[in-house]
Amino acid sequence: MVRFSHEKSALSRRIFVSWMILVVFMVSRANAKCSFEAMFVFGDSNSDTGGFYAAFPSQPSPYGMTYFKRPTGRPSDGRLYVDFLAQGLGLPFVSPYLQSIGSDFRHGANFATSASTVQQPTTSLFVNGVSPFYLAVQVNQMKQFKARVEEFQSQGNTNLPQPDIFGKSLYTIYIGQNDFTGYASSAGPGGVKQIEPQIVSGITSAIKELYSLGGRTFMVLNLAPIGCYPAFIVQLPHSSSDFDQYGCLASYNNAVSEYNSMLKESLRQLRGELKDANVVYVDTHSVLLELFQNPKSHGMQHGTTACCGYGGGSYNFNQQVFCGSTKTVEGQTATASACNDPYNYVSWDGIHATEAANKQIAYAILGGSNTEPQFSLNQYCDIQPIG
Repeated sequence: MVRFSHEKSALSRRIFVSWMILVVFMVSRANAKCSFEAMFVFGDSNSDTGGFYAAFPSQPSPYGMTYFKRPTGRPSDGRLYVDFLAQGLGLPFVSPYLQSIGSDFRHGANFATSASTVQQPTTSLFVNGVSPFYLAVQVNQMKQFKARVEEFQSQGNTNLPQPDIFGKSLYTIYIGQNDFTGYASSAGPGGVKQIEPQIVSGITSAIKELYSLGGRTFMVLNLAPIGCYPAFIVQLPHSSSDFDQYGCLASYNNAVSEYNSMLKESLRQLRGELKDANVVYVDTHSVLLELFQNPKSHGMQHGTTACCGYGGGSYNFNQQVFCGSTKTVEGQTATASACNDPYNYVSWDGIHATEAANKQIAYAILGGSNTEPQFSLNQYCDIQPIG
């Protein structure tokens, strides 16, 4: 159970109160029902439940060690926020669109892939590591998915939804981190401002296209405080004076906050255009920033230290040896292995969140404590426990 001290922040109280309200709903409603019959997921590794590794199979242990007990393509020790969100809505885990074996799309599809960007990549995956499945490709895959659903509707295909599912689904979009960090690594926190309008425009354009396909409820997650991620602290250019009292890079977190404000305003304007749609801004940034800054207030021990990594120290991250891999570093064999207690960490592998941190994000979304406009999913669904 999460521990809350008398010194907890206002954000902590909001998340806790929202979740306690949800508990009342869960106890009082025996017959679970939900207005959302499916989820369609778009984004990068923060939402990827196996798409990237279905296309490029290679994920090693110890990924998946906490919940699935094996690698599933999720960049974490266990479940992601989308998994918890599906559980809360009473839906099964959403199958990756790119996974041909064992997928069931009756309750939606996950188009997110690790290393995806909003903007079109200019080089190959094998050159700079950026996924070819950028946001516009994911939207096109959605168009193809809908076309196939309509094509097979009369053939009794059991792993596809009904054609009317698209207006009765929850759409989540969580992307932009790779655009931001990719440009920041060369241009710095100040220079990244040049691409912020293009990232925001790409997201709003995607929402409009999904709206034209029938989507009516969109939850858009903002960017996390990348200045607190162990991998980015180690890799991004910065000065020694850039660290705040929590060990995070203040300049990059400030740049992210500026981008998030731009995204929030753009979504506010979009709501004026799509008057019969729910376009919801989700402040993931505040939730993760609170966890990084005050992990012990939430039952954790480590903020800016990776659970799975190599090198020890404050960050336990070495960019030459990623989680689960073994390399030769300075003439020595080095293996990036996992800690025994990932539930005590915010960061799993230096870049992605642990299952424990993902659960906190899901609590905030399900409770509606960090959304604009306020959007309580319990008005649409009998929220189920997320264990």
